Amino acid sequence: MYYIGLMSGTSMDAVDAALVEFDTKAKLIHYCEYPIEQSLRHQVRSINENSTLSQVAELDHQLGHLFANAVNDLLKETNTSPDQIIAIGNHGQTVFHKPEASPDSPYTTSIQIADPNIICAKTGITTVTDFRRMDIAFAGQGAPLASAFHQYQFQQEDKSLVILNIGGIANITLLPNDDSKVIGFDTGPGNGLLDDWIQLNKSEEYDKDSTWALSGKANPSLLKELLSDKYFSIEPPKSSGRDYFNLCWIKNYLDKLDTNIAAENVQATLLKLTVATISDAINKVASDYHEVLLCGGGAYNPTFSKLLQQSLTNIKVTTTSDYGLTPNCIEAVTFAWLAKQRMENKTANIPDVTGASRKILLGGLYSKN
Repeated sequence: MYYIGLMSGTSMDAVDAALVEFDTKAKLIHYCEYPIEQSLRHQVRSINENSTLSQVAELDHQLGHLFANAVNDLLKETNTSPDQIIAIGNHGQTVFHKPEASPDSPYTTSIQIADPNIICAKTGITTVTDFRRMDIAFAGQGAPLASAFHQYQFQQEDKSLVILNIGGIANITLLPNDDSKVIGFDTGPGNGLLDDWIQLNKSEEYDKDSTWALSGKANPSLLKELLSDKYFSIEPPKSSGRDYFNLCWIKNYLDKLDTNIAAENVQATLLKLTVATISDAINKVASDYHEVLLCGGGAYNPTFSKLLQQSLTNIKVTTTSDYGLTPNCIEAVTFAWLAKQRMENKTANIPDVTGASRKILLGGLYSKN
């Protein structure tokens, strides 16, 4: 009996689908990435700029079908029957993440779309979704949720590990080799700002191997301005997303400078920003740890891995492949595990990570029965 995990991250390049078996650890049976068509991707990326309620509902419907098709294709590719799947863990696509209240906006929430009713109906499989908002209802950030799975899958008795996920946003989980508490939080931008900037200036989806960034030179004044942002000095728990780190965020800091900076130099600066904020966070809270395990799309960028290792002189940088799961599948497997926890009525958040007042069950059930 298996679980399926579905995930579309901040970069929105594909629906990640993982077929997973669980024993003492997660065992990946099959993993695929199902591309999101470019026009749909761009519509979702701009959803919180000027979309109507009707447009949001339409995208929720379209993504529901897309995610369901990903599941059915995965079942066909692996010759697996829906009856062999206990449940689907569907993260959906985050379109709004507001974990902090403010005087002018006192509410908190996190919204993911990809209609689970459609996924359940088209696949015939119980679907678990909406994992974040119960944590938020108990005063948490609703993120990062992956830290609990990282602990389940990767914690070691003989060494302390940092799990570093680099998607559109970067987040870390600290896994001590003793009884110290597990810590996790979003460090800030991962690939997201780099993707946005190259799309704006070169109409390319991403900067492969940071080639364009390497053609430029980081601007010290701009980097200093970016690093001064309040997010980087906030103590955890903390989480973020495209609602905060986006093109408007970049342009706001560019406007503060009296000089024009070449587009490739901005890209080089954004690359240095990502490396600096991640390495600063790790050096601050885990300088004595043994290894950093990379996962997410950024794990496949050799330039990033090299720059990060140069910034973490006392810690070995490797990937989760050394511990049994390839970097690209981690988030999808995480949501398969979260579905398993919900189906077994087990809690799945870590209050020290999210800030929630207690451990709770996460996810709503959409049953075929």
